[in-house]
This record gives sequence, structure tokens and C-alpha cells, in this order.
Amino acid sequence: MDAKVIRRQKLKWRIRAKISGTTSRPRLSVYRSNKEIYAQLIDDATGVTLAAANSRNKTMATTGTKVEKSKAVGIAIATAALAKGIDTCIFDRGGYLYHGRIKSVADGAREAGLKF
Repeated sequence: MDAKVIRRQKLKWRIRAKISGTTSRPRLSVYRSNKEIYAQLIDDATGVTLAAANSRNKTMATTGTKVEKSKAVGIAIATAALAKGIDTCIFDRGGYLYHGRIKSVADGAREAGLKF
């Protein structure tokens, strides 16, 4: 494996050892690929995904930069969470630096009313 991938995996394991989502306060997990970005709310107590959003969705705006698409994903996951009665969550950056697209997802979710 690539050294960069191994480094991110170790960071991810370290983060996951410290945080865990519950039904009342799920974990907002973010995955970033080169082209797309994915976010989901996870209840780790039961192992269930409560809500999910991604930039591949046809209802999302396909134009704009990747940072703008990431903010739209953050807004989409927050509206899905609020529709299910979830207003707080724990942010899991997935081993990525809190910068750029990851920060944009968090900002979009906060802007739409989700509290971390």
C-alpha cells in the first residue's frame, strides 16, 4: 500500500478509538475520493446508517467546484438528519485533514442547523 493511505488509515483508527455515535447523537462520517464526497450519519451502538448524502446524487448541482459540491453535501446531510429528528452529531473526519472539502462539509452541515 501507499504510505499516504497507511498514514490516513492509522489516523482513522486513532479517531475511531475515541469517538462513537449513538442514536441520539450519531457519528457524521465523511469519505473523500478524488472526484466525489460522501457523508453518512451512523449509529455505532446498533451499526445502522441513519442518513446519507453524496455528490453523485442526481438531485445535487453537478456544476461548481469540488468545495462547493462538498458544502451542498453538508447541507443535504443536515436536512436529512433534521427530518429524522437528529439535531446534534459527532464529526468524524475519517483521517483527512480538517481543511478544504472536509471543512466545507462541516460548514454546510452547521449552516443547515446541525450541531457538532
